[in-house]
Amino acid sequence: MDIPMLRTWAIFYLISFVVLLFALFLSTQGVLLWVSLFLVFILIGVNLFTLSLEIKRRGMKKERLQKLSKIDDPEYLLDQKKLW
Repeated sequence: MDIPMLRTWAIFYLISFVVLLFALFLSTQGVLLWVSLFLVFILIGVNLFTLSLEIKRRGMKKERLQKLSKIDDPEYLLDQKKLW
């Protein structure tokens, strides 16, 4: 994983942690329990959605790299041996 992508994930999880702390604060106060539960459910949903998109993106990247790495030039077939 490259550095800019790592920074994005760090910021994403820091924001998630702040939302969880805010939900904990709301639930300890005893008011707005439904809001804190709603925040937690939204946070879990966003995390799962983001991770599924990341898994799909990495799979597509792997497929694209495999397509690019194939040799389509008939002059250089892998099963033929050339003598120089």
